[in-house]
Order: sequence, then C-alpha cells, then structure tokens
Amino acid sequence: MIDDHIIEKILDAAEIGDEDVVVEIGPGIGTLTERLLERAYHVLAVEIDSNLIPILEETLSSYSNKTILNADVLKVDLRGEVEKIKPGAKIKVVANLPYYITTPIVMELLEGDVDFSSIIIMIQKEVADRMCVGPGTKDYGALSLAVQYYCKPEFITMVSRHCFMPAPNVDSAVITLKKYENKPVQAKDEKFLFQVIKASFAQRRKTLANGIGNAADLPISKQKAMEVLASLGMNESIRGETLTLEEFARLSDALKEQI
Repeated sequence: MIDDHIIEKILDAAEIGDEDVVVEIGPGIGTLTERLLERAYHVLAVEIDSNLIPILEETLSSYSNKTILNADVLKVDLRGEVEKIKPGAKIKVVANLPYYITTPIVMELLEGDVDFSSIIIMIQKEVADRMCVGPGTKDYGALSLAVQYYCKPEFITMVSRHCFMPAPNVDSAVITLKKYENKPVQAKDEKFLFQVIKASFAQRRKTLANGIGNAADLPISKQKAMEVLASLGMNESIRGETLTLEEFARLSDALKEQI
C-alpha cells in the first residue's frame, strides 16, 4: 500500500482508542501497523510470511505495545493470544487479506470464539460487493447472508490497484463489519439455517424449491419444499436471491418442522 490517504481512511473507520487491542492480519512490512501502534493499547500482528518478520521487527522496534506472530491466522488461538495481552479485552480486527483466502478467514472470525467488536478489511472489490449487497442483486448470495447474520457491513472506500506496489490485477475495497450484540434474526437451528441458504444458492438458475430438493444434506423433497413455501405465502417458483435473511430464517424454521 503506497497511498497514505487510504491508510487514513482505514484508521478512521477502525475508530481505535488507547484501550483497544487490535489484531492485524497480514501486516506486511508494517506500514499500517506503525499507525495502529500509535493509537492502540496493543497490536497483535499475525504474519504468515517468515521473510517479512525481520523487517517487521526492525520497523516496529521502537514500539513496546506489540506482539508479532509468524503464523497462519487460521491456526492461531486468537482468543488465547489476546488473553495474554489484556484479559477480557474486546478486540478490533484490521486486515489486508490475500484474495484467495478472504472468505475462510472472515468466516473463521465470524463463527469462532474471538470476542471482536469490528473487522475492518481491505479485500477484492467483487468480494466486498458480495458481503454488502441485499436481495435482488446479482452479487447477493450465501456469503452476503452469512456476513449479515453476524455483522452490519458498511462500504468505506474503493481502492484502485494503482494504490499498491506492485499493482495487483484487480481493484480492492475497504469495508467494516460491525458485530451485532444481538443477531438480527433468531433461527431455531442456526446450522440448519445455513444448510438451507447454501442449498438455495447452489444452483442459482434453479428455483429455491429445486435447490432444497436437490441438496444431499437436506432430507426434504422438492414437493415438500413447495408446500412449505406456499404455507409461508411464498411463490413456489421463487429463487433464493430474492429472500431476505429474515425470510430465510422463517423458511428454515418451517422446513425443520417437517423433518
């Protein structure tokens, strides 16, 4: 990242105070890390590339409020590491995520036991669009619903590929995910809800009833799915991309009763 204006936008969106513990995923050479250290109580920087660790150690040598881990964030006990720093702390996550592993990292944070208040991430623009959009759009899908079940997403800024050196092949975006104190919907079976959502988008061109009826892990026929949809006042030819999160919760509860 070579654009200081973007770094300022990330810092502003993160709203970091001197009591906050920040987990930074992918600090690179520490350009953003230095600015985080100036504001935060402590920064836990998790970097998978061992070649960057000596650079980070040197760049951040004057700061005592840091912990640098050379590790894969998907294999780190983040909760345990934060407890060592400040027991009971709520954390803020700041990350410039590699495009190929964005979704696994975000879902691990959302579904794991890390007590975070917000995630500020720079990711591929297309993925950011999928996380933020609502029903009825081409980008709306299982990822949109999963993120919006746990957090309120907000688009902060576009980031041109020319803001990086070397420049990647795609543009990026900065978004913030603010974790809900109380989830916006209450499903009777959370795991089942996401099975229904996954099935609904597995074959986007097919109707929702077809998707559910064809799902190997859902013991529900297409005919039964159509009956449940009708009982909820939904058209039997409806597609998954038109349903809100609340409607999916109602649908999954009704389908669960049929099993």
